[in-house]
Amino acid sequence: MLRQCFTLLAAAGLAVAAHAHQFSVGELIIGHPWSRPTAPGMPIGVAYLSITNKGARRDTLIAASSPAAARVEFHRTTFDSGMAQMRPIDTVVVEPDATITAEPGGLHLMLIGLKSPLVVGTTIPLVLHFEVAGEITVQLQIEPMGSTPHR
Repeated sequence: MLRQCFTLLAAAGLAVAAHAHQFSVGELIIGHPWSRPTAPGMPIGVAYLSITNKGARRDTLIAASSPAAARVEFHRTTFDSGMAQMRPIDTVVVEPDATITAEPGGLHLMLIGLKSPLVVGTTIPLVLHFEVAGEITVQLQIEPMGSTPHR
């Protein structure tokens, strides 16, 4: 019985680890990069994640790219008189001891010129270029519509 309980607990831990994934480069921790599926022929997708700066210096996300898209842009959604407006931004600054979160309705990364649809259960590489920490490739998990991503 004890062995069965241990096996169930280990399996549950693996399931959580499969959903909540993180990457690190320098003093930065990139938490749970994810996206939603796209319809066939849809040329754009979106990426969400968090970036935590554990260091004493500010760092800046200066560029991103993916072999799955022609280009990746940073955008921020703002609301003015009840209307949502999406505006491109050049960089994303992460202050020391702070976390920025790219999420629906706010900061996000646009995947433009997708080479194929984003499919639930798959991952695509996303390369993040930081001014101080350098470059890191993370895996963007494609999660079902309506699910709440684990971070």
